[in-house]
Amino acid sequence: MKLVITSLRELLGLFLEDEFLALGILFVAGVATVITKTWPVDSLTAGAGLLFGCLAVLVTGILKTSHNHRQNSHE
Repeated sequence: MKLVITSLRELLGLFLEDEFLALGILFVAGVATVITKTWPVDSLTAGAGLLFGCLAVLVTGILKTSHNHRQNSHE
């Protein structure tokens, strides 16, 4: 049980400490909502858009953090 609580705290910390990640995921969810309300899109397409959009935000955040850590280590 302690492991689950620690994991949830770490996951929540990712969103609270990294503003880019939180805002990016909110943006992807907002765009997906607008698209599904505006155009007739099936649920599989909407789900795929959410999945790949959130994965793109996550990968971008990881690359951005990695780049910042490399720059800080060379100073």
